Amino acid sequence: MLLPLACLHGRVAQCLTSLLLLAEPLPRPRRGARARGAASTGAEAAPAAPPAKMAAELYAPASAAAADLANSNAGAAVGRKAGPRSPPSAPAPAPPPPAPAPPTLDNHHPESPGWRCCRPTLRERNALMFNNELMADVHFVVGPPGATRTVPAHKYVLAVGSSVFYAMFYGDLAEVKSEIHIPDVEPAAFLILLKYMYSDEIDLEADTVLATLYAAKKYIVPALAKACVNFLETSLEAKNACVLLSQSRLFEEPELTQRCWEVIDAQAEMALRSEGFCEIDRQTLEIIVTREALNTKEAVVFEAVLNWAEAECKRQGLSVTPRNKRHVLGRALYLVRIPTMTLEEFANGAAQSDILTLEETHSIFLWYTATNKPRLDFPLTKRKGLAPQRCHRFQSSAYRSNQWRYRGRCDSIQFAVDRRVFIAGLGLYGSSSGKAEYSVKIELKRLGVVLAQNLTKFMSDGSSNTFPVWFEHPVQVEQDTFYTASAVLDGSELSYFGQEGMTEVQCGKVAFQFQCSSDSTNGTGVQGGQIPELIFYA
Repeated sequence: MLLPLACLHGRVAQCLTSLLLLAEPLPRPRRGARARGAASTGAEAAPAAPPAKMAAELYAPASAAAADLANSNAGAAVGRKAGPRSPPSAPAPAPPPPAPAPPTLDNHHPESPGWRCCRPTLRERNALMFNNELMADVHFVVGPPGATRTVPAHKYVLAVGSSVFYAMFYGDLAEVKSEIHIPDVEPAAFLILLKYMYSDEIDLEADTVLATLYAAKKYIVPALAKACVNFLETSLEAKNACVLLSQSRLFEEPELTQRCWEVIDAQAEMALRSEGFCEIDRQTLEIIVTREALNTKEAVVFEAVLNWAEAECKRQGLSVTPRNKRHVLGRALYLVRIPTMTLEEFANGAAQSDILTLEETHSIFLWYTATNKPRLDFPLTKRKGLAPQRCHRFQSSAYRSNQWRYRGRCDSIQFAVDRRVFIAGLGLYGSSSGKAEYSVKIELKRLGVVLAQNLTKFMSDGSSNTFPVWFEHPVQVEQDTFYTASAVLDGSELSYFGQEGMTEVQCGKVAFQFQCSSDSTNGTGVQGGQIPELIFYA
C-alpha cells in the first residue's frame, strides 16, 4: 500500500538525519574474513566515515531542521487520516548535544585546536608561545637559590634572537640538559628579555630596568639594551645619577656615563647627598671624588665620603668607628681636597670628625695659618667646577623716565631648549639712576608646578649690566618642553629694560626658544622687558 506523500517525505528526512548523525566509521571486518564482499565493504567504509562525521559537525542545524520537518509532516498525516490503518509514526531522534564553548585562547590554554586560526600573523602566534609549556624543549631555573622561577622556552626562538643562546643550543659545546640554571639573572628581567625575543614587545619599569640591561648585555640582545639605556637617560636625575654612573661603567655604556656626569657636575651637592651615592662601589667613589668639574663646596664632598664610609662599614658587617671608616675608605680619603675648605668649614667639620689623626689635623691647621706651611697628603688645588653660561635674549637695553617700574607685579617669560640643561639662576636689570637695592623673588615652573624659587636681594650699580640672582640648586630642564621663568621685584627705583627681543637664541650647543607668558603682569614679553638672561650649565 502506498504511503501518503507527506509521510514519505518524513521517512526520507529521518533517514537523512540518521546518516548525517552517523559519527563513527563502520566496523572493519575481522582478520579471518576472506569473503571478497566483506573486504571491499571494510575498505570503502573506513575512508567514508570522516566525511560523515564532518557533515554531522558542519550541518547539525540542518539535521535538526530535517528532524523537525519529519515530525511536523508525520503529525499532519496522522491528523488527516486517523484510524487503525495508519502506520504509527517513528519516534523523532534525539537532538545532537550542543557543541562545547571554545576555551579562552591564551598562554594557559594552548591546547585549543583553534588557537592558530585566532592568531593570523606569525608575530601573534610566536607571542603565544612566550612562557608557554606547549612544545617547550628547554626550561630555565632563573634567580638565586631560594627565589628561583622555572621558565619554559623554545630553543629555536632563543637561538634566532641571541648569538649566546645559539651557541648554547646549537654550537660545538651545546647544552644537552633540558633544564638550565641561571642564578645571576633576576626572574622578572629574564621574562622581559624572553618577551622581547618572542614578540618584539619591551615592558620596562624603574625597578627592573638595570637587571634587564644586565640580562640584555649578557645574552647580547643590543636592541633591548639600547631601550634600557634610553629609559635610564629619560629617568636620570640627581638622586640616582651616582648609581647609574656606577652601572654605566659596569655595562660599558659611554653615552649613559656622559649623561650621568652632566647631572653630577651641575647638581653635585644634591647628587652627593643622595642615598644612591652611598650605594656605589669604591672605585666609582674614587672617580667621583677626583672629578675636577664637581660644582660644590669641598665640605659637601667630605661629608658625602663619610656617609659612604658608614654605609660600607654596615655592608661589611663592621662596627661604625672612625678607624673602620678609614679602613674602608683607603686612599679615597686622601682624594678629598680638605685644604681647599675655608678655615671655618674645616674647624667645624673635618677637624671634629675624628676620622683624621691628630697629626693630620694639626698639620692642616698649620697649613691655614703658618708662614712655613707643612707638607700635606691631601690635594691643595681647588676644583674648577663648572663655568655658568648666559643666554641673553635682548639686542639692546634702554631706560625712560616712566619705565621700568616695580610695584610687586610679575615679569615672566616662557622658554624651551633643544637639549638638557640646568638653570642656575636669572640675570636681571638694575637701577637706571644710580646704586639701588631690590628685593626679588625668582621662580621656575613647568606646567604650573613650581620647580624652584628663591627670595633674596641684590644690589645694582646704576649701569645697564645684568645682575645674577641664583636658585638654591641648579634645576634640570628637559628638551622640547616649555618652562616659565618669573621675577617679582620690589624697589623704589626705575630700572633698565630690554628691547629688540629674539624668539630664538643659540648659546654654544644649546638653542633657546622664547614665547610670551600669561603670568606676566608687568609688561615683560618676547620683544622687551625684564629677565634679559637665563644662567645655565650645559
